[in-house]
Amino acid sequence: MATIRPRVKAPRKAAPGDVVEIKTLINHGMESGQRKDKDGNPIPRQIINKFVAEFNGTEFFSVDLAPAISANPYLSFYAKVQESGEFTFRWHDDDGSVYEDSKSIEVA
Repeated sequence: MATIRPRVKAPRKAAPGDVVEIKTLINHGMESGQRKDKDGNPIPRQIINKFVAEFNGTEFFSVDLAPAISANPYLSFYAKVQESGEFTFRWHDDDGSVYEDSKSIEVA
């Protein structure tokens, strides 16, 4: 599998009460477990099964993902910001790996 790399696009600045759009994408093959290799052996399932977004340590968005999700899953969602802080994003893989990224936002 290629290198798994999360990417996040979020604004760096906002006004108090603004609703900001956050876009995430992670490079991941999202193997469903339904396919077979060239020798006819099943390819084991390996998917990102959960995504969690936090702001200043408080979860505000999460989603459980299933094998039907395409490779390189893209998520777009919104957050209302009242104060400056840090967004933290975590992708949980079937193999127990957790991929993380964070972005700071200044609210003034």
